[in-house]
Parts: sequence; C-alpha cells; structure tokens
Amino acid sequence: MRKWAKKILSWAALAAAVVAYALLLWRGPWWLDGAHIRDSGLQPADGVVITGVRTALVALGAGFVAGIGLYYTRQSHRHAEKLYLHSQEQFEHARRKDREQAELTREGQVTDRYVEAIKLLSSEDLTQRFGGIYALERVMRDSEKDFSTVVKVLAAFIRMRAPLPSTPSESDGPELDTQAALTVLARRPLVKHVAVDLSRTDLRKANFSFGNFDGCNLKGARLDGANLNYASFRKANLSDATLDKASCTRTQFIETYLHVKSMIDADLTFASMEDPPILTSKLFKARLSKYTNAPSQMPEEFQRMWAERADECDAVLTVVNEPEPWPGTIPDD
Repeated sequence: MRKWAKKILSWAALAAAVVAYALLLWRGPWWLDGAHIRDSGLQPADGVVITGVRTALVALGAGFVAGIGLYYTRQSHRHAEKLYLHSQEQFEHARRKDREQAELTREGQVTDRYVEAIKLLSSEDLTQRFGGIYALERVMRDSEKDFSTVVKVLAAFIRMRAPLPSTPSESDGPELDTQAALTVLARRPLVKHVAVDLSRTDLRKANFSFGNFDGCNLKGARLDGANLNYASFRKANLSDATLDKASCTRTQFIETYLHVKSMIDADLTFASMEDPPILTSKLFKARLSKYTNAPSQMPEEFQRMWAERADECDAVLTVVNEPEPWPGTIPDD
C-alpha cells in the first residue's frame, strides 16, 4: 500500500503543478502586475507586459522541466552505474568461485597423484618404484604446496633404501631406484630452500653430478668413490662423512662443513673450497693442486700442509685440459 500511495501522491502533485502553471500563465500577468494592466479594453502597452510576463513564465517552466530532466538523467546514470558495479561484483565473485573451485579440483588431482605415487614407491616391484619416484617429481614440479613434502619423502626413501652397513662391506653403488631418487633431488626446481636430510646413508659410488645439494645434511654419510663433479654443496654438512676416492671436479664446497672422517685420494684438483666453517687435517689426504680453489683463511699450520700436499700431488699429476667452469645448473638431458 505504501508504494501505491507514493505513486498516487506523486501523480496528484504533478497534476496540481500543471494546473497551477496553466493558471499562472493565464492569470499570472494580472497577479504579478495587475496595477499596470487593464482588465478590459487592453492596449498595446498591456500586451507588452502580458507577453513579457508569460515569456518569463514559459522560460522558467522550461528551465524547471530541463532541471527535472537533468535530475532524472543523473538518477538514471547513477542507477546504471550501480547496476554496472553490482554486475562487476557478481562477475568477480563468480570468478573467485571458479578459481577456488578450479584450485580445489587441481589440489584434489594432485592429492590423488601423490597418493598413487606413494603406493608405487612402497611396491616390491622395481619398475613400480621407478614410476612412483618420477610421479613424485611431477607432483613436486606442478605443486609448490607439496614441494617440501615430496623432497622430504624422497630423502626418507633414500635413507631407508641406503642405510649405513652394520659391518664392513664392498659396494657397487646404490640401487637403481635409490640413484633415481637422488637424481630427482639433484635436479629439483629451486623454488624455495628445503633442507635435504641424507645423513648416515651409504651412497658409495653414487652419482651426484651437476646436482644442487646446498644445505644438504650428509653428516656421517659414505660417499666413497661417488661422482660429485660439478655439484654444489654450499653450506652443506659433511661432518664425519667419508669421501675416499670421490671425484670432485669443479665441485662447489663453499661455506661447507668439511670436518670429514676420511678423504683419502678424493680428487679435489679443480674443486672450490671457499670459507669452510670447519676444516680437518684429514682433508690433506685428498688430491690437492694449484688448481684447487683453497679456503681464503686457514691456520698457518694448515696453509703449510696445503702447500706441501698440493706440491706433492702436482709433481705426479699432469693436467691436459682444464675442465669447463661450473655452469650452476643441471644440463639438459
């Protein structure tokens, strides 16, 4: 009722305004200037006054109508603007919902892939374990949220598959699936730093080449005969690790904890060993050279031992071609 009452009042007010304006045009000259206008027997002078008053009233009415028109035009524009903004809000809301739904769908797919990869990783079949490892690599590359989890799972898989032997034994290198997991970790995308825990693992004769193992925990690991060529171990922990006869061409041991257990005949000819927090004299059992990038600060005794060991190795070492500089990334397959 209230809405209809407002409409009736509006129309009544409009009708009253029209009637009042018509009366004003008709009798307005006499109401406004009756003292100078005759009621009968009008003269030209009266016509001028009447015409002038009516012209002014017509102009006033036209201005009033124009003002009303502008007001309603403005109201229409504001209403249209509100409708546009509302539609934009609805559109953005729909887009957010679509993105959220797509993200939920994507996360569900990634979760399914992750679960299937874990199942394959725990299989007794070598081929299925390979499939699980490379499926996890895809998850690691496709989902930044799952990056840390996949890295930790692969590191745990290596620790489980390659524990330190309880008794002295020979090694032909890690199992194929262990090496595959190590290779995936070596070429992981560097979207963020995640510590890789490979402590107390038996990775003798493993291939670390061109890999990024910055910050990796290799405390107590056995890396005898391993291929560390062109790998980076910046700020890694090699405390109590053994690297006998390991190949370290262009390997980056920058700010690395090098309190190693043994490094007999490890080839450090072209390695970079800048600013290690901890050094041990066992380092001087390795093959050093004038080509080795030595730590910039060493105790005086260590400097002497380094120079003697480098001269000793250079006396029997002939370098035919210096290897290429470390590229910093894993080359394409």
